[in-house]
Amino acid sequence: MTHAQPITVSLPPEMAAMVRQTVENGTYSSVSEVVREALRDWSRKQSADQQELQELRALLQEALDSGSGEPSSTVFARLRARYTQ
Repeated sequence: MTHAQPITVSLPPEMAAMVRQTVENGTYSSVSEVVREALRDWSRKQSADQQELQELRALLQEALDSGSGEPSSTVFARLRARYTQ
């Protein structure tokens, strides 16, 4: 690992207790390890959120580029005619 930079983080008592408990029960060897893992998870989530946003934007653009749509009244009339027979 590259040289680590120390920083100070303030946590609510409940979170601080969870972090300490996780270290005490041996799941992680240090508070820093818990925080690094949490930041890696957060980073993966941010990346996934950005990917999802890009996909949604692409779908929206595809819909906008597909041309004008039909009025909802026309679509619903066609659906009613099809399913009330």
